[in-house]
Amino acid sequence: MNERRVVITGRGLLSCVGNDVETFWDALVYGKCGLGRITKFDPSEYRTQIAGELKNFNVADYLDFKEAKRLDAFCQYAMIAAKKALADANLPANFEGSEINPERVGVLVSSGIGGLNTLTDQINTLKERGPGRVSPLLIPMMIIDIASGNVSMACGAKGPNMGIVTACATGTHSIGEAFWMIKRNDADIMIAGGAEASVTQIGVAGFSSMKAMSTRNDDPLHASRPFDAERDGFVMSEGAGVLILEEYEHAKKRGANILAEIVGYGTTGDAYHITSPHPEGDGAARAIKMAMNHAGLNPEDIDYINAHGTSTGLNDKYETMAIKRALGEEQAYKVSVSSTKGTMGHSLGAAGGLESIVCIQTILSKTIAPTINYENPDPNCDLNITPNTAVEKDVKIAVNVNLGFGGHNGVLIFKEV
Repeated sequence: MNERRVVITGRGLLSCVGNDVETFWDALVYGKCGLGRITKFDPSEYRTQIAGELKNFNVADYLDFKEAKRLDAFCQYAMIAAKKALADANLPANFEGSEINPERVGVLVSSGIGGLNTLTDQINTLKERGPGRVSPLLIPMMIIDIASGNVSMACGAKGPNMGIVTACATGTHSIGEAFWMIKRNDADIMIAGGAEASVTQIGVAGFSSMKAMSTRNDDPLHASRPFDAERDGFVMSEGAGVLILEEYEHAKKRGANILAEIVGYGTTGDAYHITSPHPEGDGAARAIKMAMNHAGLNPEDIDYINAHGTSTGLNDKYETMAIKRALGEEQAYKVSVSSTKGTMGHSLGAAGGLESIVCIQTILSKTIAPTINYENPDPNCDLNITPNTAVEKDVKIAVNVNLGFGGHNGVLIFKEV
């Protein structure tokens, strides 16, 4: 059997800096930060009171009322981003009766946390009104795999269908596993990515209690500061990023606009700690090496890395070590690196989907979006991190790195076509 190549033909997203690819990318390139004080609830009693909420967003613009009411917010975001990605790929909104075989179209759109909004609401109902008043839709609205289930039902995709959960590496792993599904001829098209709607009272309270998030509540625009010596935690955001992955010959035959090719995927475990990355960057380094091995690439072939870069003390330090370990220290200093979380915050399970779109846009635009809010150099984070201002560069190979609680490491490599 001939080697099956996997390309990207569509992108769809919702984010705190824009709800379409053009607005999103413009914000990242020019450092237009989308973080601010939380408006979804009164955050005044919380340690962290800031987040990246969606703006100029009305679910009624995308889904009818009856449909939206039966979906948790994370699933709404997944559905909308998937619809946008299908349209971007010039694919039908529903494959039934189309020229494309729906049995060869799969879905792998996941979430790191899932239906926190629904779970919280129904726990309140249980406490206030008793078990008999808990919604029969609680479970199917809350569970993470329901994003893929609802997307598949909406578009008639009957191929591989699942949701996987690896915390903040979820979106990357979803795209990576979808990549292999096409490679091994289980599907010709995969709708893949991540969605998250965790800016809720319990979500913010949980991360605040861990002291994982920034407390620069009076200065949200400068709160997320990846690799900066005065970083004090990440800033949570919400949204979704979904890609259309397609077998190259299938895409070419239908005249699709091919945006980039996925050539490598790496996934490893730290086997170290529930929240901290490995202190020598071991797991992340091995994931980068695995992805490069699958792609047949050497360290000097890498032009750009979109780092996980959460703006936490441990992540940024150990991820720097991981990149040096994977590429070799001399080459690591030559590669352009940035974290776009300074601008758009950390969308947890959606990060891999959104940041994969960043890698694709980097290749297409030949522009590296900057790491904003970098003001105080940290000797432990001394890579070429593209501080504060975008840089033009002929990027042909872009790497996306995401790391998740539990020691989950995910890496994708995108190539110019």
